[in-house]
Amino acid sequence: MKITVTKTAVDWFKREMDAKPGEAIRFFARLGGCSTVQSGFSLGMAKESPRTAGISTTEDGITFFMEEEDVWYLNGGNLIVDYDQETDELKFVST
Repeated sequence: MKITVTKTAVDWFKREMDAKPGEAIRFFARLGGCSTVQSGFSLGMAKESPRTAGISTTEDGITFFMEEEDVWYLNGGNLIVDYDQETDELKFVST
């Protein structure tokens, strides 16, 4: 399992969440919502430091991660975080 964050998605995090090098963005499972990854759940995001990261990647000095307790959300797959210019929103794909 791994996380891939595209360059356009990293730019979105810098712009919308004021993410800077040295900071970290956590992805976590939330009950409810709409997701292309896991039915009945959605993916939340927060700026915080990892405690027990299950998977992580660093792009432009920003760490993106999921804690061990949330990696079940990916069903053993990979998470791709991309940016959709038409909707000006992030999109999440599991592969």
